[in-house]
Amino acid sequence: MWKDLPTPCYVVDEGKIRKNLEILADLEQECGCHILLAQKAFSMYSLYPMIGQYISGTTASGLYEARLGKEEMGKENHVFAPAYKDADIKELGEICDHIIFNSFAQLRRHKDVVSGKSLGLRINPECSTQGDHAIYDPCAKGSRLGVTIAHFKEQFTDEMYDYVDGLHFHTLCEQNADDLAKTLEAVEEKFGSYLYKMKWLNFGGGHHITRADYDIGLLEKCILHMKEKYDLDIYLEPGEAIALNAGYLATTVMDVVDNDIQTLILDASAACHMPDVLEMPYRPPLRSSGMPEEKKYTYRLSSYTCLAGDIIGDYSFDEEKKVDDRLYFEDMAIYSMVKNNTFNGIPLPDIAVMDESGECKVIRSFSYEDFKGRLS
Repeated sequence: MWKDLPTPCYVVDEGKIRKNLEILADLEQECGCHILLAQKAFSMYSLYPMIGQYISGTTASGLYEARLGKEEMGKENHVFAPAYKDADIKELGEICDHIIFNSFAQLRRHKDVVSGKSLGLRINPECSTQGDHAIYDPCAKGSRLGVTIAHFKEQFTDEMYDYVDGLHFHTLCEQNADDLAKTLEAVEEKFGSYLYKMKWLNFGGGHHITRADYDIGLLEKCILHMKEKYDLDIYLEPGEAIALNAGYLATTVMDVVDNDIQTLILDASAACHMPDVLEMPYRPPLRSSGMPEEKKYTYRLSSYTCLAGDIIGDYSFDEEKKVDDRLYFEDMAIYSMVKNNTFNGIPLPDIAVMDESGECKVIRSFSYEDFKGRLS
């Protein structure tokens, strides 16, 4: 049960994952597209057998993720990275179906080693749709991600159609289908003439498909338009959409510090256990809480690391919080386990699964040896 879990502990809700997957499976069936799990957002491979029942496969950002997708799901396996090491590319060619390059230089350097695989190029449509997440904008001026049309025209030759099968773009972050539609207008305007001779187009990730207000109808129109106009196979690479709102981080209050602001010292950390809180930044949802001053008791939530800025945010509660009280952060399945770290020697949270009957089971615990093993 919840109350019996050690803290800190990530808890992934299997039932909510399944509901997300059902939406994605319906999309695949309706549009004939391919949905791939972006492992950079969610790599909990104990659930890969279930995920593989609903979608086409996995996509990776490098060799280790590609190996994980191959070993644990064993379906379609794609990879994109800004650059590939010579030592990695041969194995990637053995385990991946699609290999996407970020530049013509990388394509020329590695194409012969991975001949026989479906090769693609990442493009930059130079169409920024980001609002508050500039750090995640691949279309920002000077971006290193993707080939702009000016460089594409300079370097793409007709002979390349013999080994370049598709184009890939990834410009979204937690966005709705209207931003995809806007991006596709730019893609067609700049790269449309090349698409007629391609076999596939990959829309990348950042599609919040399983969010309650997501416009799935518009997404389907976008997919079918590109699929039918250019006779293309269409791929999408959502990560968050698969595990959206399907995870929690259970934590315990260790102390209450009062220095003009009342601060709860937790055994969970923004810096160690939910780095996107500081990186994006954002304020993670917390069960049974409100905005500052909305409820009777307001606290700042922090951690027991030595980092002064390890602040999760300010929250209010109906009841006063005390040492040993438990709190539950929500939407913690994504970009948490894949980004966490052991700064200060802080232990990694346990990982638990809540099954569809509500029972919780810890499936992985971490020890001092996991910390020490990364050092020398």
